[in-house]
Amino acid sequence: MKRFMNPRIMLILSMTVFGTLGLFVRNISVSSGELALYRAILAALLIAVFLFVTKQKIPFKEIKKEIPLLLLSGVAMGFNWILLFEAYKYTTVSVATLSYYFAPVIVTAACPVLFREKMTAKQWLCFFMSTLGIVLITGIGDISAQSNHLLGILFGLGAACFYAAVILLNKFIKGVEGIHRTFLQFLAAILVLIPYVGCTSGVTLSGLNHTGWVCLLIVGFVHTGVTYCLYFSSLKELPGQKAAILSYIDPLVAVLVSVLILGESMTIMQVTGGFLILGFTLWNEWNGWNGWNGWNEVTPEKETEVKEC
Repeated sequence: MKRFMNPRIMLILSMTVFGTLGLFVRNISVSSGELALYRAILAALLIAVFLFVTKQKIPFKEIKKEIPLLLLSGVAMGFNWILLFEAYKYTTVSVATLSYYFAPVIVTAACPVLFREKMTAKQWLCFFMSTLGIVLITGIGDISAQSNHLLGILFGLGAACFYAAVILLNKFIKGVEGIHRTFLQFLAAILVLIPYVGCTSGVTLSGLNHTGWVCLLIVGFVHTGVTYCLYFSSLKELPGQKAAILSYIDPLVAVLVSVLILGESMTIMQVTGGFLILGFTLWNEWNGWNGWNGWNEVTPEKETEVKEC
């Protein structure tokens, strides 16, 4: 891909596309579990074609020890999607996305426990200020805050927890290249989502209208399949810090889509909370740990990714 497009443009394009995800999800009238399943299937098919065309083979014999972690991270990825889609249903796209971007804060807080990494004063400050941002977004103290809005934020935070789990699990996966890893995680997600959907909503594709079908195909092929390929291809050429900074285009676009296209309002308090979350997580990444790449779609740990892709 780098022969046809500058890697910085590829990353900017992929982040912009990711930021419009909520706009399309809103028009797909299936359950969150179903949507997660169809998204994984469509994206896996497209990436399989990409791997075939580019003649990239997955070295299964060499990664046998990594398969349990890949399966576990794929399961976490599937439920991460489900909770994010649920968040879109109960609150605004902007608030759901900003709640979801609490994931790097969770990763920062978990690393001292899991990897015995010491948190610096800067990291503690970023942790507390980002947490304050979440408090402001919830509208605590605002008597007009609705229960559905709070439920949407909880779903967003739940999705952030699963996303953080995937990032942390990927710190242990060393021998699988980025796009191969994502493809295998898609397959794992499919395996766990099939019985989940069967036991919950079942298949309801017959109820989709023309707009719903178009949006579903766009979410599966474009937002996941094509954009993942653009994303991983760009990582081969860009320094980790530059990629992390450009990834913040995603939530900014999501907020603009929410306010300007969907007509969803944000209070001054929520805007302030959004600035606290994005600003302090970005500052935490500046010359800091590269484990979080700032993306709302699940990806491997940055430092390994840049070396392997």
